[in-house]
Parts: sequence; C-alpha cells; structure tokens
Amino acid sequence: MSFFISDALAQAAPAAQQPGFEGMLFPLGILVFFYFLFIRPQAKRSKEQKQLLATLNKGTEVVTTGGILGKVIELDDNFVKLEVSDNIFIQVQRHAIANLMPKGTYKAALNIKKPKI
Repeated sequence: MSFFISDALAQAAPAAQQPGFEGMLFPLGILVFFYFLFIRPQAKRSKEQKQLLATLNKGTEVVTTGGILGKVIELDDNFVKLEVSDNIFIQVQRHAIANLMPKGTYKAALNIKKPKI
C-alpha cells in the first residue's frame, strides 16, 4: 500500500536565519515617513504658536480662533482682554489668539461704514 501514501523522508530542519537590516528597512521607512508627514509639522506649528503668544503686549492687534478682531488691552498668564469696538471688551483665553495683525488693521475695521437699511 505504499503507492497510496508517500513515504515521509526525514529531513533536517533548515537553519534559522537571523533577520538582517533588510527586514527592518520597511518598518523604519514607515516611521520616517510618519515623522516628516505628521510629527514634524505639528511640532513646528506648536513652536510658532508659543512664540506668537510670548510676543503679545498691550496695543497688539490680533485675531482669535473664532475670527474676532481686537486690540489687546490687558494681559495675564491665562486670559487676554480685547477691545473689539469702542468701549466694548471681551475676555478670551490666551491660547485662543490665532494671528497677529499689522498695525492699523483694527482702526481701519472700525472706520468701515455700515450700510443703511
């Protein structure tokens, strides 16, 4: 009955190969890709935002993340008081400041004529 079942021949197990640098190339490539695509740009934006918040002082014209244009009146560690119109003030968290605006932007925005209804 040996013609139905092939005879099993004992063979020595192949020697285990040590994974080399070639096996690690693809995972390392993915890590480098994610670093340059996600981590590095986010760190750069975070650094720029910290520098922007460090340069705030009274009289600086800013835009908040909500799009509100105002002039800095008072500062403390956590909050900024903004003048958004003549004698109208709001208080926002310091990290809500998105951009610094050029001098004169706030004054020009106040002088825009309102349409007559």
